Amino acid sequence: MRRVTSFDIAALAGVSQPTVSRALSGNASVSADTRARVFAAAEALNYKVDKNASNLRRQATRTLALLFFEDPAPGETQINPFFLSMLGSITKACAANGYDLLISFQQLSGNWHMDYEDARKADGLILLGYGNYLEYLPRLEKLVEQGTHFVRWGSLRPGLLGTTIGSDNLGGGFAATRHLIERGRRRIAFIGTANEGAPEFLDRSEGWRQALAEAGLAADPALMRAGHSSEDDGYVATRSLVLADAAFDAIFCASDLIALGAMRALADAGRRVPLDVAVVGFDDQPAASLTSPPLTTVAQDARQAGETLVNTLLALLRDETPVPQALPVRLVVRGSS
Repeated sequence: MRRVTSFDIAALAGVSQPTVSRALSGNASVSADTRARVFAAAEALNYKVDKNASNLRRQATRTLALLFFEDPAPGETQINPFFLSMLGSITKACAANGYDLLISFQQLSGNWHMDYEDARKADGLILLGYGNYLEYLPRLEKLVEQGTHFVRWGSLRPGLLGTTIGSDNLGGGFAATRHLIERGRRRIAFIGTANEGAPEFLDRSEGWRQALAEAGLAADPALMRAGHSSEDDGYVATRSLVLADAAFDAIFCASDLIALGAMRALADAGRRVPLDVAVVGFDDQPAASLTSPPLTTVAQDARQAGETLVNTLLALLRDETPVPQALPVRLVVRGSS
């Protein structure tokens, strides 16, 4: 007779095979009723849990998993270019600490948060990207409930889940806007979706508001436009400002991709950069220095970001309690302002 497997138990209990794995391992995410059905089916099939194999699966893999999530970025990759720029430093930091790195692209609609718990492919997760944070939140709650070790890149606003590493988005937004004010600009537009679903852009918009307030200027709602991090959104938002006949002499864009689209829209409208409208972005992606004129932007340190993510996750694996960190940013002044 062939050996009984967890798939046989799943069929008899009327549940999925991953649910059987979780129930037999004592995972708290399985309800008492479902666990009872699974154990009854296992007993009926004379199934014995291989404790040696179970213990082996729980041993450290010396592997970390880097999960990219779909993002409204250009092209087919759907990965934010800034996240890709972290990859080298993340790989080096893993190697320096004797860890392998598993890299995967995940659909936010998938069951990645459960797959990790079942497969034990890695000791911990590094999460990059999230689309809409409010839609992403239930998955983070599940990771916390499961006791998964994970660290993520994002905003450090109070109340957000998980151990988080991110840039000083508010400080960057403030520095970018103050720079424009020092250049004599007074009607400064902001482009970027600034709400609870996009907390990093919300922080950057808050920096814009604070710099305006410090200079005695108002943040005019008529000069705000929503936009995801893409050239198309930057183009459409800037075109909207032009068609609305809004009076503006500068634009602070929440990302470089938005800024690239904004500069293209201004050129199509016959507005000169920076003579008529100054433009500042955020990220300092490689393309920023190649535009005409080159783009002034707020630089995030991809090398430091990658190293800090890995080191923070390793601290979690050692049962330490690392403090969330806002990494410094710097303004890179070029020809667009």
